[in-house]
Amino acid sequence: MAGRDATGGPPPGLDDAVRRVLGAGTTLREAQRDALDGLRDRDTLLVARSGAGKTAVYAIATLLSGRLTVVVSPLLALQRDQVAGLREAGLRAEAVSSARGARAQRDALDRAAAGDLDVLVLGPEQLVRRPVAEALDRAPVGLVVVDEAHCVSEWGHDFRPDYVHVAGTVRRLGGPRVLALTATASPQVRQEIVERLGMSDPRVLVHDADRPNIWLGAHHAATPRERDDRVVEVVAGLDGAGLVYARTRSHVADLVAALAAAGRSALGYHAGLPAGERAEVERAFLGGRRDLVVATSAFGMGVDRADVRFVVHAGPPTSLDAYYQEVGRAGRDGEPARAVLVVRPDDFGLNQYLRSGGVPRRGTLGAVLDAVRDGAPDQQALVAASGLAARTVSRALGVLLDAGAVERTDDGGLRATGTTAAQAARTAAERQEERRAIERSRVEVVRTYADTTDCRRRLLLELLGERHPRPCGACDSCDAGTSVEVEDAPLRPGQAVEHAEFGAGQVSVVEEDRVTVFFADRGYVTLDTAVAWESGLLRDAG
Repeated sequence: MAGRDATGGPPPGLDDAVRRVLGAGTTLREAQRDALDGLRDRDTLLVARSGAGKTAVYAIATLLSGRLTVVVSPLLALQRDQVAGLREAGLRAEAVSSARGARAQRDALDRAAAGDLDVLVLGPEQLVRRPVAEALDRAPVGLVVVDEAHCVSEWGHDFRPDYVHVAGTVRRLGGPRVLALTATASPQVRQEIVERLGMSDPRVLVHDADRPNIWLGAHHAATPRERDDRVVEVVAGLDGAGLVYARTRSHVADLVAALAAAGRSALGYHAGLPAGERAEVERAFLGGRRDLVVATSAFGMGVDRADVRFVVHAGPPTSLDAYYQEVGRAGRDGEPARAVLVVRPDDFGLNQYLRSGGVPRRGTLGAVLDAVRDGAPDQQALVAASGLAARTVSRALGVLLDAGAVERTDDGGLRATGTTAAQAARTAAERQEERRAIERSRVEVVRTYADTTDCRRRLLLELLGERHPRPCGACDSCDAGTSVEVEDAPLRPGQAVEHAEFGAGQVSVVEEDRVTVFFADRGYVTLDTAVAWESGLLRDAG
């Protein structure tokens, strides 16, 4: 049942909601209309490139429902921008986060519970705080939005375990509609998003991810010094605002110094800096007072400056999904921009280390499992009963849910299934090894991208699930004349195939003489097309 809008009257119609959010004379883009149509009766995952107006989708949906929308957003800077944008569109929006005082948080939760807010923005870790949960239980929640939803897969339960609580929250609130949003996600990442968020029979909408105004290129180096020298050389030859992504915190400092020596002043940014210093770097860059930032991957989401002319990576990202998210911060004004990757062979070994993670100890899993058996209803109770830190409990609970030792009840609570901690630890270790194999393969796909002499854009977009058989004309391979057309290839991206040893798979990338296939238990595997196809080792399973 629809509620009431900020003026106290009934919710507006679609045309009025669009006018309020987007302005007079503005029409919905295809991706926006598609998502709004889907939300009428089904959960929805929308994959649409940066600048497609994804925030407007849930702003309009909120106005149409007249009920509270809860936005789960991963970073404080992004939350601030979202609240500001929503208020500018005339919606009553507040955020609850560690950056706000206790009184401001209480006021925001009271307003949400009373129906006096349109949108409540919070991080996933807030979902398990008792005051937040109690306020949401009383609030007229009509929509739960998970923004930057690729984080559900990219970060997983090792880095940001709190995402495991989204599904339980939705169930406890009686099943409001769920909308997941991201700029890029491969077919495998889309599946992970749907599963980990517990989305019910969702529509998965994928709109063209291509950013043809961004030229793509890669350089190779033999040593760290050679790689960094090339990065400095590339940046020195480019005009306008830019981002340089470094590997580690110390690497940020090294590149800032090297760029300064070359006459390019840059700000450094990483998660180890004080919060005030990080905020000042963000303000200086977004406000146009400074044009160059060297950062780790901690700098990115919520960084929405339209005139960024280049993004340079000093070393490979951990996945091509992450890479396309980061290079998509360039050229948002539609003007020409450049994305350059500089790599050396040993960098990929560090990426495999960065993407690996351990399983919680059996004693930790046992303590959390015992607390669930004793009737702890939520994470705060688990923390109190187990004596463990909140982050440790959250991570252990994610593993126990994944291993089937704990399950959600219909009201969003927790219930032990009878599986022991030892069994859960064994299952978790087995699944962790499967994930590591897949993560290693994702790192190798980045190497494939860096090494290819074929059209770089086609390879990137096909790994994201799109078909682009012709050379793009805007990458270094096309400039060099080494890109080829694969229009008549026997395999196509998205095609279901069967491998004699690896089982069922899905074609991800088709090159002139190679094909990359994703297998659920093995990850990405690159095969010689002629050998695999003509010998019958790989066959069509469609």
